[in-house]
Amino acid sequence: MDKILVVDDDLGIQKQLKWSFSGYDVVFAEDRTSAIAQLRRFEPKVVTLDLGLPPDPSNASEGLATLEEILALAPYTKVIVVTGNNDKKNALKAISLGAYDFYQKPIDSDTIQILVGRALNLFNLEMENKHLAQVAPAMDRIIGQSEGILAASKKAERIAQTDISTLLLGESGTGKEVFARSIHEHSLRKDKPFIAINCASIPENLLESELFGYEKGAFTGANKTTPGKIESAQNGTLFLDEIGDMPIGLQAKMLRFLQERVIERVGGRSEIPVNIRVICATHRDVQTMVAEET
Repeated sequence: MDKILVVDDDLGIQKQLKWSFSGYDVVFAEDRTSAIAQLRRFEPKVVTLDLGLPPDPSNASEGLATLEEILALAPYTKVIVVTGNNDKKNALKAISLGAYDFYQKPIDSDTIQILVGRALNLFNLEMENKHLAQVAPAMDRIIGQSEGILAASKKAERIAQTDISTLLLGESGTGKEVFARSIHEHSLRKDKPFIAINCASIPENLLESELFGYEKGAFTGANKTTPGKIESAQNGTLFLDEIGDMPIGLQAKMLRFLQERVIERVGGRSEIPVNIRVICATHRDVQTMVAEET
């Protein structure tokens, strides 16, 4: 059951509120010291607080001090202050200090139950929103609340601020490019190009020139020098989709690029330095492919 803390030095009021809150787990305190002790021990969602507490029940100063201490320790706890009929000034002061609401004596069971029920609903809603804010993906492209998607999003968020090469594994259609773009958009290269190429969709004899570019006259139809995808991603991110389908013959040239961060265009003789981040993706079991040299 939801816990409610009743802070009041009047035993008659305590009994009346205990009866009113029969559907809740009610704990009691009669002064500021015991109220704070009960707050720490039980962590109640709602507190009803009489402003007239010992050692000076005729003055609201001790009740207001208790309110401030409760909210300092448990800012989400909803405090309903209970005042006398002619104490509206202190009730409004309590609201300005952060109390959820106030109620004037004499106690009416139906009314106080409604106030407490509303306070509990608000507390639970705020806790749910707080939880969602903590676990929701920081990357707005990624939509989902499952345990797997949240874990993957958090990992992507962590590596986005680094410059390490990244491999995304997953079945076709699971959103690997969405993750790649999210990593780029949350990286230090976010204002630079994001260049994507699907290694499985380009014929083997064209893939090299698409990636590395070519010099004029390198082959029939090469009428002008053309930068490749790698050069086009300068200072940004290169996304190599379906890297597991890259021809073995091209992998040696890719390895040199990945290690040295230099390329040579097809038909070229000079090295071109490149400063890019590389993100790869595949639906294949690359570890098995490496082991089988395929």
